[in-house]
Amino acid sequence: MKKLFAAILALGLIVAVSGTASAVDVKFGGSYYLVGVYDSNPSLREDAYSRAYFWQRIRIEPVFKIAEGLTFTARMDAMEKQWGNASWQGAEDVTLSRQINPVNNAKIQESFEWERGYVNFLTGFGEFQIGYQAAGAYGTVFGDNTTTRPRIVYKTKAGPILITALFEKYTEANKNIVLGDGLTDAEADAVALSLVYPFKGGMVGMLNVYKNDASLRSTQNLRRKTIVTVPFVKATFGPVYFEAEVDHIGGQFAEYEAPATNADVDAESWSAYAMAKTKMGPLTVGGQFGWAKGDPDGAADGKMKGLLGGGTDWNPALILMNDDLGVWTAGGVFMGGDRNSSESGKNNMLLLNAFLTYAVTPKIELGGAATYAKADNVAAGWDKDRGYEFDVTATYKIYDNLTYMVGAGYLFAGDYYKMGVATANVDNDYLLINKLTLSF
Repeated sequence: MKKLFAAILALGLIVAVSGTASAVDVKFGGSYYLVGVYDSNPSLREDAYSRAYFWQRIRIEPVFKIAEGLTFTARMDAMEKQWGNASWQGAEDVTLSRQINPVNNAKIQESFEWERGYVNFLTGFGEFQIGYQAAGAYGTVFGDNTTTRPRIVYKTKAGPILITALFEKYTEANKNIVLGDGLTDAEADAVALSLVYPFKGGMVGMLNVYKNDASLRSTQNLRRKTIVTVPFVKATFGPVYFEAEVDHIGGQFAEYEAPATNADVDAESWSAYAMAKTKMGPLTVGGQFGWAKGDPDGAADGKMKGLLGGGTDWNPALILMNDDLGVWTAGGVFMGGDRNSSESGKNNMLLLNAFLTYAVTPKIELGGAATYAKADNVAAGWDKDRGYEFDVTATYKIYDNLTYMVGAGYLFAGDYYKMGVATANVDNDYLLINKLTLSF
C-alpha cells in the first residue's frame, strides 16, 4: 500500500504542477515491454538445467515546457522485475540506487523509482543541461553502458562543429565531517569534451574524458587518473550505411600513495567496432565486427590492457554477449567463475556477425543472423573459441506503437567455456524468445 501511495502521490504532484502553472506544457512519453525466454542450457554444461522466465519494465518520461527554451525532464521506472519473483534483486541498470529497502526489506526497483530529473535552458551563448541525466553512451552503440549520473552539460556551436563540455559526478564518499570518516577526497569525478562535425550524409566526432577516481584511497591507498578517447564516424555512401568507433583508455590505472609501496600501474586498453549495411528494396543485409583487447596477465607487466569491452547496450546476438539474459536472471556463473554464455566475453573478445532483414509487408519483418566469437587473448591451456550462433526472428507491428517479436537462437559452444580445464565437457545451447514492446 505504501508503494502504491508513493506512486500516486508522485503522479499527483505532476498533475498538480501542470494544473496550477497554466504556462506549463507537459508532454508524456514512455514505454512498456514484456519479454519471455526459454534458455535450454545457459551454463553450457552437459545435462545441465534450463531456465524459463518473463521480465518487464514500465517507464514514464514527462517533459515540462515551462517557457520557450526552458524545460524540465523526469523519468520514472516501475515494476522492473521478473514476473512472480518475490526476492528479485536484479534490474536492467544494476546500480547502487537499486538497494534493498532497510525498513521492510522490499526491493525498491519492484515498485517505483524516480531515476532522472534535469533542467534544460537555452542562453545566448549555448545550452545547459543540469541534473541526473543519461550518461555512458557516445558515438555508436558499441562500448556504451547507458546509465544515469548527475551532470552539468554545456553545448554550443563553432561554425558547423558541435561542442559539448561536461562535468560528471560518479561517487561522493565524504559524508560525515563531524566523525571524520577518513573519506576526504575519496570521490570520483570526470570532465569531458566532445567535438562533432556533421556533414551531408553523416558525421565524425571525438570524445575525450578525464576521470579522477579517488574512491579507493581510504582502503587501498591508490588513485586512478584515466583518459578515455573515442573517435567515431557515421556515414552513408550511396546505398551503404557505415559506422565505426575506436575506444582507448590511457593514463594511470593505479597511482599508489603512502603507506602503500606497490609499483604504479598504467592503463593501456583498446577496443574497436565497425558495421556496414545496405538496403535493396525490402531486403537489408549487413555485417559487423567488435574487438576488445585481452589481458590474461593483468597488471603483472605494469599495464592493464583489458579494461574495455563491447558495452551493455551492444547486444549483437540472441545468446552470445546478450546482456539482457544475464541481467534479468540476476547474472549467472559457469565453470571457473566466468559469467554464463550471454555475458561472458564483451571484454577480451573478437566477434564477427552477418545479418539480414526482409520486410514481407509494412507490418511484418523477418530477420536472420550468423555470429562467430572468440577470445582475443587467453592464458596458457585455454582455448580461444567461444563458438558459432545462428538466430532467426520475426516481428509484427500490431499498431504503430506496439510490436511483437518472436525469435530463436542456437549456439554451438566453443572450448573457451572449458575455462582451461581439458577434461571439462561443454554442450550447446538454444534459446526461444518473444517480446511485446509498447511506446507512447
